[in-house]
This record gives sequence, structure tokens and C-alpha cells, in this order.
Amino acid sequence: QVQLEESGGRWVQSGESLRLSCAVSGSTFSNYDVGWFRSGPGKDPVFVADALANYGTTTYADSVKGRFTISRDNTKNTVDLQMDSLKPEDTGVYYCAAKRDHYSTYELGYWGRGTQVTVSS
Repeated sequence: QVQLEESGGRWVQSGESLRLSCAVSGSTFSNYDVGWFRSGPGKDPVFVADALANYGTTTYADSVKGRFTISRDNTKNTVDLQMDSLKPEDTGVYYCAAKRDHYSTYELGYWGRGTQVTVSS
């Protein structure tokens, strides 16, 4: 059973930076694709960024390219999301997710409980 726990969410002002962290336990972390998702009130989580198991290839949503950086540490079993130049539209609950099968979807994988990020204008 894979478990994920996010941390680092808080209230910040527009333009500030924030770093989220996700600790993964219960399996061989290096074998899993890991990603960050964001959800707003009453909305399903949307993709923010991910880092694949092999070679650590990263992908970003267009809305965060150039501002957010995802990084994984296979020795510490963590995946971080550095968020710079934050905007009010970045507000939401941020979830960490992991999947073992590269060709599967995160929706069928493992999820943390989320951490709230609020960006005020």
C-alpha cells in the first residue's frame, strides 16, 4: 500500500514563492510516476506537473510553465513542487499522486489528502 503525505501549503501574497513537499512510503518510490494536481472548490483536480519514474522526465501544465518546478528525490522518497511568482488563480488544494503503471492514469493510482494553498491579490 502506497501512502502519500503533502505538506507546505499556506496563505501567501501574489508574487511570492512556496515549496510543497510530498513524502511517499510503502513501496519502491523510484518505480512510480509522481505528480501534483490542484483542485478548486467543487471542482475535480487538474494536472499541474509530474516527474516520471524513468529518467525523471518532467511535464507541466501550460499555466505553470516557467513558474513551477517539480523535483523528485529517489533517495528520500519525496517529490517537491517549487512554486514561484504565485498568482491568485494558483489557489486550491494541492494533491500529490503516484502510479506504478506508466500507461495508466493518476486517477487510478494513489493520492494524498492534499494541502491548501491560498494566494491573495
